[in-house]
Amino acid sequence: MKVLILGGGGMIGQKLAHHLLDHGLNGVSCQIVLHDIAFPENGAATEMRVGSIADASVAQGLAAERFDVIFHLASIVSGEAEADFDKGWQVNMFPTWALLEALRAEHETSGGTYVPRLVFTSSIAVFGGPYPDKIDDDFLSAPQTSYGAQKAICETMISDFSRKGFVDGISIRLPTICVRPGKANKAASSFFSGIIREPLNGKTAILPVPDSVRHWHASPRSAVGFLTHAAVLETQRLNGRRALNLPGVSCTVAEQIEALRDIAGSDVVARDQAKARSDHHENR
Repeated sequence: MKVLILGGGGMIGQKLAHHLLDHGLNGVSCQIVLHDIAFPENGAATEMRVGSIADASVAQGLAAERFDVIFHLASIVSGEAEADFDKGWQVNMFPTWALLEALRAEHETSGGTYVPRLVFTSSIAVFGGPYPDKIDDDFLSAPQTSYGAQKAICETMISDFSRKGFVDGISIRLPTICVRPGKANKAASSFFSGIIREPLNGKTAILPVPDSVRHWHASPRSAVGFLTHAAVLETQRLNGRRALNLPGVSCTVAEQIEALRDIAGSDVVARDQAKARSDHHENR
């Protein structure tokens, strides 16, 4: 089985690649190609290609290889998309259109026999307040950030191309992945990992929101499980609803901090420092 991971140099892309190398997909071994603008040292031992998905010719070249499964993880994160309006749209939306168009061309060239499974990582940022106590798959998608708007538009495009039979796509709305290893990124939700990761590493972490803020989390391991399940899910069972919320853990920042205290003690928790910010919004 030929598998392409766009954004394969990122944390989730690398974990997904390692999982597929070790276990295959649904018991089938995989020939894996990773594509990204950069890769970590000692990354997953598979084919790695450096390039920008924002280049439409890249999408065309990759589509021509007719991968069986494409995991589309490539994007810039929420805070960066909000700060750089043009870059957000050029990276998070237009390349998905170019990819879908390239895949449609391959479908038509094949006489309709080539229909790849496309798994797109969307986000709970497609939702906007005011929020009910529970957000389910029927809650209104009304994003209040550029990042959320870009993800929502990609969901709609993938659903329409799937309706026409050009691809067999599914968009999975990931909760905030926590705890992310390594350095903080530019995601607006990055501090949810930082308030756990940094104190455990002997560093001070800044908490920019009240500890009463509630959020929806999933682990990196769970994210890999979501992706591999979506790659083999019988999409006919979705009745055309191809954008799904994913399970996770709902907790407040205070509950996160108490979990850290239980694991590591009060001295570690003391490295979390509150920083009031009146203009805070719960961006994902």
